Amino acid sequence: MKAFYSDHFVLPLPAGHRFPMPKYRLLRDRLAREFPGIGLHAAEPASDGELALVHTPRYIEAIAQGQLSEPEQREIGFPWSPAMVERSRRSVGATIASARAALAEGVSGNLAGGTHHAHADRGSGYCVFNDIAVAARLMQAESHRAHRRLLRVAVIDLDVHQGNGTAAIFRDDPTVFTLSIHGERNFPFRKECSDVDVELPDGCTDEPYLDALDKALRALWQRHGDDPPNLIFYLAGADPHEGDRLGRLRLSFAGLAERDRRVFAAARERGIPVAIAMGGGYGHDIADTVQVQANTWREALASWQAWQPERRHQGRDAMEQSAP
Repeated sequence: MKAFYSDHFVLPLPAGHRFPMPKYRLLRDRLAREFPGIGLHAAEPASDGELALVHTPRYIEAIAQGQLSEPEQREIGFPWSPAMVERSRRSVGATIASARAALAEGVSGNLAGGTHHAHADRGSGYCVFNDIAVAARLMQAESHRAHRRLLRVAVIDLDVHQGNGTAAIFRDDPTVFTLSIHGERNFPFRKECSDVDVELPDGCTDEPYLDALDKALRALWQRHGDDPPNLIFYLAGADPHEGDRLGRLRLSFAGLAERDRRVFAAARERGIPVAIAMGGGYGHDIADTVQVQANTWREALASWQAWQPERRHQGRDAMEQSAP
């Protein structure tokens, strides 16, 4: 199974900054030690043309040249630097690569990504470019170019914060379905409208969360009827965990692993590839965040392994049908 990373491009942050940048390298180290079935690949940067499938030319240029206004930079939450630009491009590139790999092999992912607060014309909430939106648009373009086929996409966003940027970008687009389960009283305080929004109260625990997830997934499948999505982007935030500084929910390690298992199982049962992005995670103990994420990758690897016999079977059937 392929996983893509960009943590070797470190974003320099001032002392005391609350964003836990080391979590990305810690996760890669953990996967390298414990999951030999996951191949780790450095991501290439997204090009201006790829970013322009979603973002305005003015915004792309302002990021590249460090020309954002002070309020725009403050809204992102990171100081500008060439490393910020490079890392942001490569985080998008990792989600692009994982989407291509998922379409080929069933499951793949980005060890970072999930920058769902970025809008077409601005960044926000530690999000510079919207990696999932760019990758979704690019996969649709590549599908049309190669197969003259419309690629329908679903975004299942289970970060504790609403994916407001993604919802706004795809607001009037029937080819991309957005689903967000998030804290009602958490950032962003002005929500956008996803196709399905589920707002949870502070202190929500495993059982009501998983019940809400089951209902939201049913709504997704019912909305599509006999024409399910061709690709799912799964934003597997670690921040609903009970030990998160910013989450306000109370999910356990086991509850979050079950969340992941249900998403992967539902997609696999329907033959829908899944590209993963990690989203937020701000544990009081950074080891807790990495543990939640490692559990997600464990479930992802199990789902990828379950895909492979079925894909081999499909391949044999295809060869038999084409044989003289």
